[in-house]
Amino acid sequence: MRGYDRNCPICRFMRALAFSGVGMALGGGVAWLLGASKQNIMMSGIVVAAIIVFGLQNNKRKR
Repeated sequence: MRGYDRNCPICRFMRALAFSGVGMALGGGVAWLLGASKQNIMMSGIVVAAIIVFGLQNNKRKR
């Protein structure tokens, strides 16, 4: 059994870091495959990471 709350602030922070890393990898990888410049790769990674993190947060609040 778990001896901690799954929704504690540290757990939420670590989940956000994990999802932002996945979003950065997806966005940057797709942009790289399409032949984008370094600046565009970084921007697309940041945008996709923000969409994933904030999209999941809003999705959990609706439930």
